[in-house]
Amino acid sequence: MVCKNSKSIKIIPAVIIFFLFLSCQTAPKVQDMPEGTLPLAKGASVYIIANARQAHPIIELLPIVELNNKQTRQMLEKTDSFAAAVFPQTSVQKIQIAANGNYPGLSGLAFTFNKNWKKQRVKSGGSYWYSAANGLSIAMNTNQAFVVSSVDKTPVDPVTSESGVTMPEGFYEFSRGYPVSCWLEDTAPLLSRIFSEKEIPIQLNVQYVFINLYPADSFDLQNQYEALIRLRFENALQSRGMAAIFNLAAGLMPNDNSTLASIFFANPAVQNGRSLDIKTKRLTEKDITLLLETFLL
Repeated sequence: MVCKNSKSIKIIPAVIIFFLFLSCQTAPKVQDMPEGTLPLAKGASVYIIANARQAHPIIELLPIVELNNKQTRQMLEKTDSFAAAVFPQTSVQKIQIAANGNYPGLSGLAFTFNKNWKKQRVKSGGSYWYSAANGLSIAMNTNQAFVVSSVDKTPVDPVTSESGVTMPEGFYEFSRGYPVSCWLEDTAPLLSRIFSEKEIPIQLNVQYVFINLYPADSFDLQNQYEALIRLRFENALQSRGMAAIFNLAAGLMPNDNSTLASIFFANPAVQNGRSLDIKTKRLTEKDITLLLETFLL
């Protein structure tokens, strides 16, 4: 028996191949980045790197509404690692993500048949998909994905055409082996909040704040985490002086265990050259949310 629609059946594979070809043309053109450099734009307040598999519970707590977008969540489910940049309110973009993973089912074809996504061409010869409804721009190939959320919902090329952003000195070694790490370019919101809770009128000249988040090392604690926080100063003299101030403030801690200050002052600050290292108390999901909201919002 010969199927009457055999001709149309033969056409279907050709159509699929054609659209797969179109999706390949949208593959972002990314220049190789040297070690210690992220393919993200300069000017962010916070930069985050994460092992997506290990950090999934923490990623769920990130106060970033763009992560709740359907396409972004689909991408993250297939992601092995990613870097993200969170920009100040004065910037054109709100957040940028550069991810590595396995995306053969998402690269282009999924956007082709969705009327909410329009292809945008760039001068370099590449292209990306943009959704005005979500204010998101996405460029993908089978193993890389780039996302940008724009402030005024205008198309923004999600692939950084510049040389990327270089990690601060010491951050690469600090972050190795941890599921989630970040550094703060703008340290004022976090530190001002901590010392205002303690009613200590002090201005800290901190160059960077490094943070590692990781599960607590205990089998009897579920959804418990710890953080290692490093404050980097211009020189060892400053860090030594601030160690004394931090440890004095810790001695004035009230019994309230739910404040941001209680996270920072639970253990003595340890001088490490030009830096201070602070190990937090055991963190609940509420504690992590408080910490993240302080420097991401």
